[in-house]
Amino acid sequence: MSKDDPVTPSAFQHTLQGLARFSGVGVHTGARAEVTVRPAPSDSGIVFVRTDVSDRDNRIAVSAEAVCKTQLGTVITNDAGVTLSTIEHLMAALVMTEIDNAVVEIDGPEMPIMDGSALPFTHILDIVGRRAQEAPRRFIEILAPIEVVDGDKSARLEPSDQFEVAFEIAFTSAAIGRQRVDLQMGVKAFRRELADCRTFGFLHEVEALRAMGLARGGSMDNAVVIEGDRILNPEGLRRPDEFVRHKALDAIGDLFVLGAPIIGRFEGVLAGHGINNALVRALAAAPQSWRYRTLVEELAQAG
Repeated sequence: MSKDDPVTPSAFQHTLQGLARFSGVGVHTGARAEVTVRPAPSDSGIVFVRTDVSDRDNRIAVSAEAVCKTQLGTVITNDAGVTLSTIEHLMAALVMTEIDNAVVEIDGPEMPIMDGSALPFTHILDIVGRRAQEAPRRFIEILAPIEVVDGDKSARLEPSDQFEVAFEIAFTSAAIGRQRVDLQMGVKAFRRELADCRTFGFLHEVEALRAMGLARGGSMDNAVVIEGDRILNPEGLRRPDEFVRHKALDAIGDLFVLGAPIIGRFEGVLAGHGINNALVRALAAAPQSWRYRTLVEELAQAG
């Protein structure tokens, strides 16, 4: 798919080989949750199930329309008003380990933050392994540029023969400054370039959020914390530009609510979950800008 990561994407759908289990606290609720990711049939996509909810429909199918909040992460809901928060890191891990179909059972309102990155999720999914399914994998191929702009923030999708992710951020703090990353993204590249990059926040913002009853589970064990121009985590950064790389990771997870991997180029400038979801909804509302594409016939012809 790219010179840097030459492995061709899977042409067929995949689910898990068995059960993947993990647990941890939610970064905002502070509530501990147990999670079981189960295999699912072809063409069923990613479905979350709130096992702690029994008085109404507890299944939340992932889609662009299911996203109901984006202020501090990606939150999805169903018609019964059942919600689940902070799904983006697991979603990024699922799409970049090429897991197309899965049922994610969770006994709380928020996905565990783990270490603040997607690495624990990819590690667990790798251990369990994946199983090929007979149905062709559907990709969303971008045919024409589509962009959402909000002041100095923007998010854009444009045609490319592979999945590319570019992101730019700028902060006044010298700990971050202006950073940009531009990557050809595949299974190996995700693990190598983005999976271990953690979420981050400023100490004064964390304190303000806690005063509002949020960020109860946030700590230096699951986030990079900045005060002024200093990084407070004793171990420092995993990468010099970990901040912008995490933003690129978030964007990959936010795009996967479309239900299929992208063949195209994403560019984000100072963007967050809100603009990412606005772009996803704009794409869904512009059918002339994209098409579903499968690689089965193309690979057969090439072979």
